[in-house]
Amino acid sequence: QVQLVESGGGLVQAGGSLRLSCAASGHTFSSYTMGWFLQAPGKEREFVAAVSWRGGRTYYADSVKGRFTISRDNAKSTLYLQMNSLKSEDTAVYYCAAAKAVAPLQVDSNYDYWGQGTQVTVSS
Repeated sequence: QVQLVESGGGLVQAGGSLRLSCAASGHTFSSYTMGWFLQAPGKEREFVAAVSWRGGRTYYADSVKGRFTISRDNAKSTLYLQMNSLKSEDTAVYYCAAAKAVAPLQVDSNYDYWGQGTQVTVSS
């Protein structure tokens, strides 16, 4: 029903910036809460950030507060994650996800659709 495709990942030096995008298609994009999750090698997927369906409320994991900014452009059906002051521990595959209802929003099982992921590698 909803297809999500991430882009913008790559290799960046510590302290640098990267902007991830997630293009959505299918059912109405604006009706979904959108989130970003990451999965590092050998670890379980964890919450990064989320934004409400109108973009008025945002939520962040403590580890990224002040460094990452989540936003959405409903006219373009696109979700973004602006990543600044990147650290080596940010290295992971980042996944875009869409939820019809999220409670709590940081739990990945509450999301209904997932993208394929995009690799972010931060070098020391």
